Amino acid sequence: MTASAFTHRTALSVNVNKVALVRNTRHLGIPSVTRAALLCLQAGAQGITVHPRPDERHIRAHDVTELAALLQDWPEREYNIEGNPFHNLMDFVRTVRPHQATFVPDSEGQFTSDHGWNLAQDAERLRPLIAECHALGVRVSLFMDAVPAQMAAAKAVGADRVELYTEPYAAAWGTAQQAQQLECYRAAAQAALDVGLGINAGHDLNRDNLAAFVHTVPGLLEVSIGHALIADALELGYATTVQAYLDCIQAGATATPTT
Repeated sequence: MTASAFTHRTALSVNVNKVALVRNTRHLGIPSVTRAALLCLQAGAQGITVHPRPDERHIRAHDVTELAALLQDWPEREYNIEGNPFHNLMDFVRTVRPHQATFVPDSEGQFTSDHGWNLAQDAERLRPLIAECHALGVRVSLFMDAVPAQMAAAKAVGADRVELYTEPYAAAWGTAQQAQQLECYRAAAQAALDVGLGINAGHDLNRDNLAAFVHTVPGLLEVSIGHALIADALELGYATTVQAYLDCIQAGATATPTT
């Protein structure tokens, strides 16, 4: 599959953290993180995401470099490394130079990402690190809550994209708040587009809620999906699961989903 095949739809980047989490429970090297990534790429995923945390509870430093080597054989696919740039992320960015660095405001021991940046507080610290990424040829995405008024600040600090934190939308799925949450994300995405930002999204997206999100949110360039996709792959296999998520993206792009 060529890069041109991906031009006109939302890209799927598979987060392989949970594969590493299972592997790390033993000392046998299985399941293989690079093998999982390869199978996802072979099935049509347009990218691979990792979020190496300082405690290495899932992705470890060698995974980051081994995946970078794997992606060299897939030049039309993208490598996205997430993390807090004030902790360990920048070391990986300087060494690996991924296509994209997603800055996430996690604390060192945080269970999972659960909020976006407060740019009124953090913009001046972020600015030189974003500039450094650009000097290395790395695109920067800021993990942000779906607050339209924050998009101009993200652009002003130098970000290329924002990754909209989608847990509130996922939590509202199937409830009376679903339509309201979708409207929040639509408005935030439009505000991002209006100031010239690209739009990514991620956190708790799954086969149930993905199509509606893709259909509603304008300009969506990439979704990064890990937990649900890897959980589905345990039952369905990587190839079938990746295709199912790509089908959800296609359904959202071409038809009005049930809301």
